[in-house]
Amino acid sequence: MDKTEQIGRIKLDYSCYPGEDYYCDGAVEDELLRIVQETAPEAYPAVIEEKGEWPIFYHLSPLRGNIVDWIPLTKTDKVLEVGSGCGAITGTLARKAGQVSCIDLSKKRSLINAYRNQTCDNVTIQVGNFKDIEPALPCDYDYIFLIGVFEYGQSYIGGETPYEDFLSIIRKHLKPNGRIVIAIENKFGLKYWAGCKEDHLGTWFAGIEDYAAGGGVRTFTRNGLERICKANDINTYSFYYPYPDYKFATAVYSDRRLPKVGELSSNLCNYDRDRMLLFDEKNAFDGIIRDGEFPLFSNSYLLLIGPKLPNIYAKYSNDRAPAFAVRTDILETEGYQVQKAAMTEAAAGHIQNIAKAYQKLCERYAGRLSVNHCELDEDGQRVRLEYVEGQTLEELLDNCLDRGDEEGFRSLFAAYRALVCGGEESAVIDYDLIFSNLLRTCDIAGREQWTILDYEWTLTDEKTDTAQTLQMQDVVLRALYCYSMGAWKRRKLSYELIKEISGEGEAMLDKLARREILFQQYVTGQRMALADIRNKIGCAILPVQQLALEQAAKQGKKRVQIYPDTGNGFSEETAWFPGVESVRKKTDGDSVLFAVELPIPKEWKRVRMDPALESCMVNVQKLCIRNGSVETQMALQDKNIILNGNLISENTVIFATEDPNVTIVLPERTGQAEEAVLCAEFCVTALPYQAAQDAASGMPRRKLFR
Repeated sequence: MDKTEQIGRIKLDYSCYPGEDYYCDGAVEDELLRIVQETAPEAYPAVIEEKGEWPIFYHLSPLRGNIVDWIPLTKTDKVLEVGSGCGAITGTLARKAGQVSCIDLSKKRSLINAYRNQTCDNVTIQVGNFKDIEPALPCDYDYIFLIGVFEYGQSYIGGETPYEDFLSIIRKHLKPNGRIVIAIENKFGLKYWAGCKEDHLGTWFAGIEDYAAGGGVRTFTRNGLERICKANDINTYSFYYPYPDYKFATAVYSDRRLPKVGELSSNLCNYDRDRMLLFDEKNAFDGIIRDGEFPLFSNSYLLLIGPKLPNIYAKYSNDRAPAFAVRTDILETEGYQVQKAAMTEAAAGHIQNIAKAYQKLCERYAGRLSVNHCELDEDGQRVRLEYVEGQTLEELLDNCLDRGDEEGFRSLFAAYRALVCGGEESAVIDYDLIFSNLLRTCDIAGREQWTILDYEWTLTDEKTDTAQTLQMQDVVLRALYCYSMGAWKRRKLSYELIKEISGEGEAMLDKLARREILFQQYVTGQRMALADIRNKIGCAILPVQQLALEQAAKQGKKRVQIYPDTGNGFSEETAWFPGVESVRKKTDGDSVLFAVELPIPKEWKRVRMDPALESCMVNVQKLCIRNGSVETQMALQDKNIILNGNLISENTVIFATEDPNVTIVLPERTGQAEEAVLCAEFCVTALPYQAAQDAASGMPRRKLFR
């Protein structure tokens, strides 16, 4: 075969290609190749929305490039991308860097990469095994990127220490003061604890269980990655934390700017597989952040090896219409600085409008509200703002709710309303003056001051229909509505205030919901939100409480539950429902026949069996303890058996309760070698509660306790 191929401006080098692809996702790669051959990149979002398929979304979404877009590459930088795949990251690197060299094992994927990025004149792709290509690589790269690659170190390198060796080999190809960038999942990421399947193996808790089932992929905790660095005598590195993960990052945090309580609320991002929902990740993240443990539970890591960058935070707003696509950065230079940059040519006008909004808002709120200082760069592509510290009004209101301080909440809200609603003669409307965009600070003299942080959606043109029809009350109502959507605890009081201000009751809530949908459609340009894409792909979210109820409904209330007592009493924490290996069950008309064989450890003092989860009649056909070949029979009348029901015959008891139980005080077994087994066979017939009471009436009640 030919050793090279030219696709547009991109050169593919096959000199190390083994002649076949050893890694392939099948027919979907043929479809991807057809799409990139026939479709311009700007049309990929429309294709993604039409198809509604995970591989198409994953490989073609422009949001994939967010993980590297914030890195300050320049046209003097020479970059190596290992494991470039279908080119989701390559295009972003090519736009920012001077020269990009790619390596990938798959010819099909490399062709997809070349066709989608064929207008780039600074990209070459070497196709083949990394181990075959690596010896001839130069040693003067400014950056080497391994995005979703390092976890495959065993496959790339092999040997007993593949990850340490992989990093050592890669490091040889950096120029002095060059940087390695590794993006990888955290095996202890909160999403895995909360019910997402492990990304590579597709099973629950694989990483949490330390990959006990095996497999050729390994992800790491932060400590695990640091150990690999230290094994290579690497001491200069920085950790960044992509959120919700590195694949579709909407924000990138760092140790110098960790997330704040309330920021991490977009956690349902299971685009590729169904997931369980074991708990509310937002609430869990809030607690983790308060306790300073976020780095341990971040879903992904970006490890930057080499000199520290000034970038400490990035937030993406590029899931919008191209005219509004921006990125917000916080830089640590001389102090801290915030900047907003256009991510498309069309967004430059939006950036310039922010600078205009600053001037107009300063005029409107002079003497009452401070406006975060803003300067427009000469190129018109970015604005620079002050980095202001303090507490947002959102935080302050949440604190009131946590304390149960409704009066304080209403007082803060009244102050907000008075501050923002003045100057009605002005046509300037900051439609996004929500509680998180208003910061309380103190000036040098210690006086309280309120500052508008972000005013991106300010309407300044008096001639626009929107500016003429919107009133500040609409802004206030929207602020309450947006606040209420952030957490359940906020809704009751927010809804009360909305109804009080509008005088329209429930109708206003519907109106605000419709208005917000229209606004978001304007911002996104009718593009589908990520949640809508997830829904179209069809990945389910399965709340564990619902699953438990459904399972209980399938099994009915006729289930045996076991409570052991080792001397500390019975508790729900130690109770369980025996599985099929312990209980045989069959139905006889309206009754269920159970046969239970339960091993009894020596440390058990008592054992309680609940024959059902409803009022019932139980007929015991066999009850004994088997020790080896010896069976010790027991009867319901025995003094070591305690019932919370009424005996109506020697072997039958009526339970007029939804929590029937039989407690057996176990004999001491000092010196016995064999493990005892409790054997029970009984028939359970459900009874309506009143019928159970009637059946038990007039009969001597068993004592509940010895």
